[in-house]
Amino acid sequence: MKIIFAGTPQFAASALAALLREHRVVAVLTQPDRPAGRGMQLTASPVKQLALQHGLPVLQPDTLKNAEAQRAIAALEADVMVVAAYGLILPQAVLQLPPYGCLNIHASLLPRWRGAAPIQRAIMAGDAETGITIMQMDAGLDTGAMLLRRACPIAPEDNAQTLHDKLAELGAGSILEALRLLQEQQLTPVKQDDAVATYAAKLLKSEGKIDWRQGARQLERAVRAFNPFPVCHAEFNGAPIKIWQAALQEGTQGEAGRVLAVDKHGITVACGNDALLLEMLQRPGGKAQPAAQFLQAMPVKPGDCFS
Repeated sequence: MKIIFAGTPQFAASALAALLREHRVVAVLTQPDRPAGRGMQLTASPVKQLALQHGLPVLQPDTLKNAEAQRAIAALEADVMVVAAYGLILPQAVLQLPPYGCLNIHASLLPRWRGAAPIQRAIMAGDAETGITIMQMDAGLDTGAMLLRRACPIAPEDNAQTLHDKLAELGAGSILEALRLLQEQQLTPVKQDDAVATYAAKLLKSEGKIDWRQGARQLERAVRAFNPFPVCHAEFNGAPIKIWQAALQEGTQGEAGRVLAVDKHGITVACGNDALLLEMLQRPGGKAQPAAQFLQAMPVKPGDCFS
């Protein structure tokens, strides 16, 4: 099929790579280059980098609401637009341009977790599974008819990065399957049940701050959900410490934030309920390290307190 692809991060680049193997991608839409890295130099998105490697035309409008951008898309005369984590709103005028409309690769089993951060919110909520939904886009926020859904279990050790990678691969395969069924006229749109929809709000840096009064189970989920962004953190002796990996210690109680035990496996810290074993930590100016290495540079002993 003749496809316009719209996407920005690595999740979207995985889908674009799959489409390039089986279809004709006539152009790519992606967000404008953004400052990144320590030097804050303008950096192309993963989707743009892949598109340029394949010699594809790349469009980077600031908005799709103006006539100029819409004329450029119309001139491509694509059969369908495939969208994955693009980051710009598609107005109705754009949604209706391709004959087959715009298909979105969404990283959840809709109508659960509509919105910007479905992967992280699924981990935070303790969901047993998530997945990919291929959706016919409409003017709402992830409210369009579902065309195809494929489930993915969430493993107890999954963090946002590992689950992202699983879903990126699943999303790439799912869009190929959906396009194949579309060409065979075997896709049946299914309306979402708005009554059971949940919203996956955008992540805020402030969410990474640990409140030790919360239960350890919820904090353990937060550590996984916020790895690699925004990363959970707490203060120890006035220094901000990032916590990259932790394990639930059921049945262990104490004053919230108080260090209960220290050994080569980690630092056990009491929470509102149970305790958290801090296994991978990062001090200011340092790298993420296993607890045994972290403790060599920053000694911690039972009775100390994280705030």
